Amino acid sequence: MTMKYTSNFIEVNGINLHFLHYPNDGKKVLVLLHGLTANCFAFSGLVSNGLSENFELVIPDLRGRGKSSHPAFGYSFKKHADDILGLLKPFKDREIILVGHSFGGLLSSYMCFFHESIFKKIVILDAAPEMNPKTPIMLQTSLGRLDKVYNNQEDYFNQIKQAPFIDFWDNDMESYYSADIEINENGTVESKSDLAQIIQVATYVSKEPFALYFKSIKHPSLLISGDGAYNLDEAILPTHLAAKAVGLLKKGKLFSVNGNHHTMLYGEYAKEIVEQINEFVL
Repeated sequence: MTMKYTSNFIEVNGINLHFLHYPNDGKKVLVLLHGLTANCFAFSGLVSNGLSENFELVIPDLRGRGKSSHPAFGYSFKKHADDILGLLKPFKDREIILVGHSFGGLLSSYMCFFHESIFKKIVILDAAPEMNPKTPIMLQTSLGRLDKVYNNQEDYFNQIKQAPFIDFWDNDMESYYSADIEINENGTVESKSDLAQIIQVATYVSKEPFALYFKSIKHPSLLISGDGAYNLDEAILPTHLAAKAVGLLKKGKLFSVNGNHHTMLYGEYAKEIVEQINEFVL
């Protein structure tokens, strides 16, 4: 049974930070950090496959998307980390495990490097210290909806609601996604999200010394890779990069699923990942 979440705001470092909270008294706290182009509902597939039954979940909204007053684009890993640490102050006496997907996985490794004592373990989903050189092209091909024009808001929202495991849709979510769109005078809808800006952030990420961070992480670490093709007939985290990444971790373990960068969070692949997280953390 999936636990009920609450949608929360907390003032951290002068900003209004939005996060989801799945309370589960007495359980270990998992902090889930989503990818660059996602939002805090990105883990709905893992949650619906039982993740919230064994853990208390805290899921910060890294992008803002109109909810937080300080969106993720254009600011540093340090500021991300400082915001998340502020959000976690109420849990400071609890056992906290980081779980990060893609960009969130790299942010998790950064936080374990600079704030080692706060976290007990880390789970990295499809992120490596070496950026796949095809990532910018993959982003361009996978974010097709950002370049589309929709006849009206209903068409735009229907496209989103058809995605797997979108079981959280309500009026609040409609407002949430409205923060990403422009409505033209003729009623057509376009996304405000700037693909060039996303690629710029990806380029910035590739310059961070993640190999150093990975080598210095002392925590027990589980790296889960989706080895299925994502775009351009290649995985975001190819097998050789996954093996290289886990080889840098002092206490690293590698698990691969057949899903790709996106589908590994849904369906049968999500069930496998939840089982691996349970085995690793509990």
